[in-house]
Amino acid sequence: MRVLVADDERLLADTVAEGLRRFSMAVDVCYDGDGALERIGVNRYDVAVLDRDMPGATGDEVCRELAGSAAGTRVLLLTAAAGIRDRVAGLGLGADDYLTKPFAFAELVARVQALGRRSAPAVPPVLERHGVVLDVARHTVTRDGRPLGLSPKEFAVLHVLMRAGGGVVSAEELLEQAWDEFADPFTNAVRVTVMTLRKKLGQPSVIHTVPKAGYRIGEPA
Repeated sequence: MRVLVADDERLLADTVAEGLRRFSMAVDVCYDGDGALERIGVNRYDVAVLDRDMPGATGDEVCRELAGSAAGTRVLLLTAAAGIRDRVAGLGLGADDYLTKPFAFAELVARVQALGRRSAPAVPPVLERHGVVLDVARHTVTRDGRPLGLSPKEFAVLHVLMRAGGGVVSAEELLEQAWDEFADPFTNAVRVTVMTLRKKLGQPSVIHTVPKAGYRIGEPA
């Protein structure tokens, strides 16, 4: 899942982003609405977490932009205003969810995960392919009932491959969906991560390399 976090409270934005990354989300961060508009014009996000009161373009304006686009990005608005009218107004802008500050981080994660499952195309919370079971909410992976200890990045790559349902996913697509905007497009991070993921999944291998195309989840080799 790729997430945009936009909040002018830098410490809060950075803390939220770092926490979401621990759940294997690729997170881009900005501290004003103009930066958010710039990023949604370049990248496709599953979920955007927006503070309503930001300098430059407001979170409301960014929300309207996303709601009027075909990107399918789900929007979670953050605000210090807790009144019913404020919540109704925020949802009326096209937001999918609303969370008031201060908030419990566990609740934020749960809401972002729920919105991610509603992004287009919809993704079930538990994916199963050829004996591999990935539970997004619990952040666990098993193979034939055996628990696997994956790093956040390995989990994210496996999630992208399993979401593809056996379709080929290019290295570029993996880099786009599992890494943030600062990822080096010329890095070998994808190849290395797939290699370590294969080792942890064990034999027979279920991740197959498609020459000059990418990777896919398929029947054990």
